[in-house]
Amino acid sequence: MILVPYHQDERLADDVLPLTAAATVISPDLPAGDIWPRLVSLHDAAADAIAAEIRADGDTTVLSGDCLVAMATLAGAQRAGHDPAVIWFDAHGDVHTLESSTSGYLGGLSLRLLQGAHADRLAEPLGVRPVPEDRSVLVDARDLDPAEAAFLRTSRILRTGVADLNVAALPEGPLIVHIDLDVIDPSELPGLLFAAPGGPSTGDVVAAVRRILDTDRVVALDIACPWHPTTDPVVQQDRAALIEDLTRAF
Repeated sequence: MILVPYHQDERLADDVLPLTAAATVISPDLPAGDIWPRLVSLHDAAADAIAAEIRADGDTTVLSGDCLVAMATLAGAQRAGHDPAVIWFDAHGDVHTLESSTSGYLGGLSLRLLQGAHADRLAEPLGVRPVPEDRSVLVDARDLDPAEAAFLRTSRILRTGVADLNVAALPEGPLIVHIDLDVIDPSELPGLLFAAPGGPSTGDVVAAVRRILDTDRVVALDIACPWHPTTDPVVQQDRAALIEDLTRAF
């Protein structure tokens, strides 16, 4: 397992991402200044560790504090010799560009970056080949900004709900499964940074992920935990149990 304890370029406290299993922790010295070179430095270090684990074990699990780390997971899988499709579980579309985003929040660009948007910022410095739209599956994105909805209406990204996910219709070849845990209904997972009501249950998400894992085509399980820190022991325990349930399934 690879632990990238960051939200964008900000190092998180050790207890924000609760783990019961051993992990390789990625925490390089990042350059001062602009966020993009800092992200390149972080993702390059993570990608090398991810690639090494895939080469050694055939697959890996990556745990982080936000969706941008999926770029490092893709880079690592490609460095290990794979050309994976991406299955993206998320309450949000994450298909903004710098021009379309009204908030400027970079996490909202995460999936679009994997598909080649603003390649000079991350993909090209990391040597990443973009993932074609028709090799991308967006699962249960229900909280979309108008610009995201407009893009998705004409894109070739396959969209599905958790309950309707058809494993037989997934793109061929190796897979990266990315799970932003805010895909789960916030009534079951409190403290999310960007809670989106109306989502699936924890059990339904875990079951859908297991159906994909059962294909034996998943080379990386990428889990993003964009939530507020908490001192509530019940919430901490629930978060740890969810991470353990997903990682144990892999």
